[in-house]
Amino acid sequence: MIQTPYLSVDGIVEIYDEQEVFKGIVLIERKNPPQGLALPGGFVDIGETVEHALVREMKEEISLDVQIRSLLGVYSDPSRDERFHTVSIVYVCTAHGIPTGADDAKEAFVYPLDRLPLEMLVFDHAVILRDYLRRKREEDTTL
Repeated sequence: MIQTPYLSVDGIVEIYDEQEVFKGIVLIERKNPPQGLALPGGFVDIGETVEHALVREMKEEISLDVQIRSLLGVYSDPSRDERFHTVSIVYVCTAHGIPTGADDAKEAFVYPLDRLPLEMLVFDHAVILRDYLRRKREEDTTL
């Protein structure tokens, strides 16, 4: 029997208000172990593209429709998830509105970038957000 890692998607959801002012990114409080804060996300279903899985998972977990902006990266360290080997494809996306925790998310929060609680994140989500912040700084300096 062939065994492969589980395939998942995570979203760095940038929230904007009606005037297109950036408010922060969404983190969820997980309902299931491991407990803690995380990026919203979940597993890709058989027959589904990773992009469709990302949009579906964001709707299920934070009750928002998102627009994918870019691919941040692929995170595949076998120890990134204590439950089993999981590969995550991480997208940066945008949304408008107030996120509401649903499905596997107990609650959803919007955090300004200078107040991200990196020490409270589960999995390798602190690593992912550091990569995101580094890319965002590089983009801001090239404007």
